[in-house]
Amino acid sequence: MTNHLEYYKVFYYVAKYRSLTLAAEHLAISQPAVSQAVKLLENGVGTQLFIRTSRGVRLTAEGEILARYVSKGYEQIELGEKKLAQMLDLEIGELRIGASDMTLRFYLLPYLEQFHEQYPGIKVTVSNAPTPETLDSLLEGKIDFGVVSTPFESAPGIEAARVKEIEDIFIGGLKFRSYKNRMLDLQELENLPIISLEKKTSTRKFMDAFLEENGVALHSEFELATSDMIVQFTLRNMGIGCVMREFAEEYLEAGKLFALRFNKIIPKRHFCIVTDGKNPLSAAGRKLLDLISASDEEVKKENDQDSYF
Repeated sequence: MTNHLEYYKVFYYVAKYRSLTLAAEHLAISQPAVSQAVKLLENGVGTQLFIRTSRGVRLTAEGEILARYVSKGYEQIELGEKKLAQMLDLEIGELRIGASDMTLRFYLLPYLEQFHEQYPGIKVTVSNAPTPETLDSLLEGKIDFGVVSTPFESAPGIEAARVKEIEDIFIGGLKFRSYKNRMLDLQELENLPIISLEKKTSTRKFMDAFLEENGVALHSEFELATSDMIVQFTLRNMGIGCVMREFAEEYLEAGKLFALRFNKIIPKRHFCIVTDGKNPLSAAGRKLLDLISASDEEVKKENDQDSYF
């Protein structure tokens, strides 16, 4: 009976301590207020619940039955409050993130490592998916936030914050070294065997749109699920790969691959953190985003100082 919830709280402590006085002390109310609450509850349920004794009170048979159920319910409420407090203090909880291989590896991973060191009790679940699927998961409430790459189709309520600039390049291996250090026209890509990501990815959509604007139709000979595989195919001279620079950086520095140069600059893109303004972030989600923001700000200050000197 919802009308008696406060009375049940008093009843629980009187039954627990077998004392009106101790119950009053625990609840920080007067003993007459405790007695009044017990009397009102007894009137509400239609039976006597306690019998006064020289040592305090004891439950009647009817009171024993009621106390058996009330104690379970009230203890569950207390447990729930305790778990909630632990969650807010980041002792327990779950953090759900959506990220692609690219955004996870080249942006998010160091922050997750730092977060896990500080809050080992938080379970972190990362849904690995391309940008469109990550946005769908965000709108469906399946993740707290996502890290995606531009461009993407936004939706009402989605808030995006740019966090890192990224560069897309075309790469070649030894078989295509005749193209190295040459200034190429974008149109020449139509005559080369291209290795690219699948069309559902934001990276592929971006490159297709950019080339189309410049009158170039990209016909991929290989469409692969990951940029790592594009690099491996390119190392085996199976074509010209299209990837974010950082995937190929190791091989570019070693001279095993080279980046093609064009007479038109490919626009830069960005990694973005996306949240849904309609769904509040969990305590763990807020803490990780605060950590990311603070770390990025520190890096920005260091870069500004380096530029000054």
